Amino acid sequence: MIEHTLDTTNAILYVRPKSALEKEDFAQLAKAVDPFLQKSGNLAGIIIEAPGFPGWDSLGAMAAHFRFVREHHTRVKKVGLVTDSAIGNVAERLASHFVAAQIRHFAGGDLEAAKQWVMQTA
Repeated sequence: MIEHTLDTTNAILYVRPKSALEKEDFAQLAKAVDPFLQKSGNLAGIIIEAPGFPGWDSLGAMAAHFRFVREHHTRVKKVGLVTDSAIGNVAERLASHFVAAQIRHFAGGDLEAAKQWVMQTA
């Protein structure tokens, strides 16, 4: 399950995984963000707040996750990973090879630092 909030003023999607990711989570994310993208063009960023990576509840959920990334990554400028999990460092390095967005890992309590980084234009 994923909780999410779209800050339309700053063009930031906040994502908070709460349990194993489900296929429907990504349909809900697309439903929330696609109308904004059609109107505004891009997101300044996505900020993912997660103590750890919860995994997927099925192979279909993993496929939906990858599909969501493939269909949206060129319209996202930055991704901030806010986590104390070691997966943050791995994801920062690995994902940068597959997505157009800049990716940066922040410590678990640094949500505000992630937001400021996403909002920087330079």
